[in-house]
Amino acid sequence: MVLEMKVPSPGESISEVEIAEWLVKDGDYVEKDQTIAEVDSDKATLDLPAEESGVITLKAQEGDAVAVGAVVCLIDTMAKPPKSTDTKTEVKKEEIKEVEEIKKEVVTKIENSYASGSPSPAASKILDEKNIEPSKVIGTGKGGRITKDDALKALPKVDLSSIVKDRNVDTKKLSMLRRKVAQRLVAVKNQTAMLTTFNEVNMTPIFELRKKYKEDFKEKHGVGLGFMSFFTKATVNALKEFPDVNSMIDGDQQIKYDFFDISIAVSGPKGLMVPVVRDAQKLTFSDIEKEIKRLAIRARDGEITIDEMTGGTFTITNGGVFGSMLSTPIINPPQSAILGMHNIVERPIAVNGKVEVHPIMYVALSYDHRIIDGKESVGFLVNIKESLENPVELLMNGNIKKALEL
Repeated sequence: MVLEMKVPSPGESISEVEIAEWLVKDGDYVEKDQTIAEVDSDKATLDLPAEESGVITLKAQEGDAVAVGAVVCLIDTMAKPPKSTDTKTEVKKEEIKEVEEIKKEVVTKIENSYASGSPSPAASKILDEKNIEPSKVIGTGKGGRITKDDALKALPKVDLSSIVKDRNVDTKKLSMLRRKVAQRLVAVKNQTAMLTTFNEVNMTPIFELRKKYKEDFKEKHGVGLGFMSFFTKATVNALKEFPDVNSMIDGDQQIKYDFFDISIAVSGPKGLMVPVVRDAQKLTFSDIEKEIKRLAIRARDGEITIDEMTGGTFTITNGGVFGSMLSTPIINPPQSAILGMHNIVERPIAVNGKVEVHPIMYVALSYDHRIIDGKESVGFLVNIKESLENPVELLMNGNIKKALEL
């Protein structure tokens, strides 16, 4: 029996995928549930497992765009697995013949003269300074003698072969995921009125909390007390105060949400992934840290699903992990805003009339000015700043141990 394997639907609104890589060869014997290929959709890279065991016949090439439901390979389920054999395959070793470069010295026989190829004293000094052998210069003087003028005109020969041979150009087709990301980013710039506002956050209060409770927190919950839980909590508070930021435009309609699904940008092997932390308003600090860790691992291992990356209402991206000091993040459509975190650097600031050094992070909010006014965008970012600079009162309701479940 020959089984036709068809492309499964990776999610709603996806009509075709691209064969990114075949992990087996035509004619190989495959086991049931063995991953035989990686396919790219416009949202993620997914594994294609074998539906049955048998000998496979490929019907699509790497790089081909195939429609959902199309046949990509055949599996002969009646075929038997190959028998193991101890026969050693003799590999013919090609003898590498060393090609000895025989340098043929071209001896130019110039006039039967004692002066042929001999530099004058002045020419000899110039050639020594240029590190040029007299034999490499043709003399124009009497009897082939190398004159001072010949030495001045002589140029050392530069061998460019060693430089040129290491210059290579690699050309490859962009994956469907990367092409879709590129299209969306260009669309955001062309179809939205995107602006960015900035502020700075004194991270000292959070540093002190983490220093005091991070060991107990990790021992109790099995995850570290990172910055993302504080920023997620602060973002949810700000979204409650400024609901327009937690909305999007659909034609001439504004859609507002009473829930907060926060997309977290994560760097994966196939590019930037944006998994979603659902109902962040219901989660504790430990819940947020655990969920972000789970999603990040799945994204880096290439196991993230379409459902886990769609439906977010607001995005947080942290360029600081790569050393970024300041940036203007691009909105993740169809959302209306995105918060950008950056690296933390000790900077002098004025505190109660005195100059003190504190760990400072610059934060950025890119927003769609069609739906969010400047007053709201600035107020939103100030709200986040206030929450992060006073986390005990504004994020933990004055009870640290209860908030951290210690």
